[in-house]
Amino acid sequence: MPSSSSVPSSGLRAPAHRWYALAVLSVLQCLIALDVTVVNVALPSMGADLDAGPAALTWVVTGYMLAGGGLLLLGGRLGDLFGRRRMFLLGALLFGASSLLAGVADGTAVLLAARFGQGAGEALAAPAAMALIALLFPEPADRARALGVWGGISSLGLVGGVLLSGVLTELLHWRWIFFVNVPLTAAVLLLTPLVVPAADPRHPAADPGEARALPRGRRLGLPSAGLLTVGPLALVYGVLRAADHGWGSAGVLLPLAGGLAALTLFALAQARSPQPLVPLRFFAHRTRTAANAATVLLSAALSTTFFLATLYMQRVLDMSPLHAGLAYLPFCAALLLSVSVVGRIVPVLGLRGTAVTGLLCAAAGGGWLALLPDEGELWTDLVPGMLAMAVGMGLGLIALQNAALHGVTEEDAGLASGVQRSVDQLGGSLGLAVLVGAALAPAAGSSAGSAAGYRTAFTWATVGVLAAVPLVALCMRAVGRSAAPTGTDPDPDADADAVHS
Repeated sequence: MPSSSSVPSSGLRAPAHRWYALAVLSVLQCLIALDVTVVNVALPSMGADLDAGPAALTWVVTGYMLAGGGLLLLGGRLGDLFGRRRMFLLGALLFGASSLLAGVADGTAVLLAARFGQGAGEALAAPAAMALIALLFPEPADRARALGVWGGISSLGLVGGVLLSGVLTELLHWRWIFFVNVPLTAAVLLLTPLVVPAADPRHPAADPGEARALPRGRRLGLPSAGLLTVGPLALVYGVLRAADHGWGSAGVLLPLAGGLAALTLFALAQARSPQPLVPLRFFAHRTRTAANAATVLLSAALSTTFFLATLYMQRVLDMSPLHAGLAYLPFCAALLLSVSVVGRIVPVLGLRGTAVTGLLCAAAGGGWLALLPDEGELWTDLVPGMLAMAVGMGLGLIALQNAALHGVTEEDAGLASGVQRSVDQLGGSLGLAVLVGAALAPAAGSSAGSAAGYRTAFTWATVGVLAAVPLVALCMRAVGRSAAPTGTDPDPDADADAVHS
């Protein structure tokens, strides 16, 4: 089986053209990431207009992430079978149409349906985009730069969502946080056929952009995708109900048990299926498995930071939506700086060293935020921790994304990218539900109680990030030492060192 690094350059794979393709792919990814956080500052205004309570508004945030995360693996499978560019275009179309529906929603049910539609659009587009990038940039140095650009723009979308939400909500209306997606998505739909190649240059005759019939005996994996979506949804539902009903109530225990059962059935189905959605042999690659496990813990901490920092600004510091959004400017600057240099850091430290550095920075930021006082100050109590989180996000997530795609071939590029994006989304949504729902449920009253809940949530988020450090350091090092002699699984750090030399 030829490796992805053997793909020759030709046609649209020429250096200039593939960077144009990366730019178009990154625009949609920025919108997808933006919609994870763009609703946070606008939630009170949404609740007032649509007469929605806190529980319904929580689903506006988590529903998007859960739908996307649960269906991402199916999206990766569809991209492998029917063409990555085709699935990217279909996902972009669904995302844009759902954004328009969210903007005109006249009730909570329509808004939630639109958010789930946005998540489904992401599930089709995001793994297709990552797979296209992995195939367009097979060389380790170029791939590190490309994923640095793509991941950096995605990270800026996450942070820019909070800033844009405050500006649009206060100056225009909360509906514009969804309307802005429509013209940009339309531009992506127009430009993609012009700059993104439909075929893998190694096999131009077998054009993945053309419709093809499902191969005989090949299954899409719809039941497995359903289990992977329903399981996390049930878990989040149970955790959120615990805030009002207590952990021992049947309304909490039954959804939690159902969610765990669904995920267990998913694992069993993958073990017994002749064509699983996620072959268990995929997790035998320790570098990718360690990267994905660490992504879960880091994404949980980052999602919690976005949500709680915004609430702390508005509830404890009594900042307006506009001021809360503008307070993220230092975070944006630190993130921009870190993602602009990560491509230079990887060749020096390797993927393992860069990921560990990012995780330690994020842990330092979480530790600082775990000390938030009851009556704090923005610049002394909140901003330093957010700056460290921004650096950890820029370095850690991009290095982990790169490691999660290490050694992929044309045959498993969609699977690897789908798994990486899925664990990112599910980790963020489950972390948000568990840390925020469980830690802040008893603290719904005073600002002092809320601050105590914030400290608890940030403490556990920090513990999770610190647990990822030895996981990345030891597992990636073990893969490099054991696999390097055979040449079947080269150490990603060795690749980086070779490029640097």
